[in-house]
Amino acid sequence: MGAEEYTEPQHEPSLEEMFSELEGVIEMMERDDLSLERSFDLYNRGMELLKECSKTIGEVEKKVLAMDEDGETYEF
Repeated sequence: MGAEEYTEPQHEPSLEEMFSELEGVIEMMERDDLSLERSFDLYNRGMELLKECSKTIGEVEKKVLAMDEDGETYEF
């Protein structure tokens, strides 16, 4: 994939998709032939992805259920 071929997904991505996209952004940023402007664009996209990943993980953590000694579940 060339540096100018990157496009953002058009649907609400899953956490796995966001991590995969973030990996792609990082790989592209490591290229030597990337323009400074494109580097800034990719950096900004990476930061957006990190914020979304953090938000999604936070929401999931709130939904995690714990089980007490009586076998009853409650939100953790």
